[in-house]
Amino acid sequence: MWAQLYARALKVRSRAVRRDAGMVTSEYAMGLIAAVGFAGLLYKVVTSGQVRAALQAVVEKALDVQF
Repeated sequence: MWAQLYARALKVRSRAVRRDAGMVTSEYAMGLIAAVGFAGLLYKVVTSGQVRAALQAVVEKALDVQF
């Protein structure tokens, strides 16, 4: 008897999980807004003078290596 109740509970739970498996449109929109905001922030940081100079120094050092 307990095994039948347990099996039925698992079956009901698996159906509920399948129905709620994806994101809804509002969740996609919020994720997109967060991604765009993060990309904008990252762009500002990478294009700042200090970071640009550091990246340029790394590239110049890498190009100056003798083989």
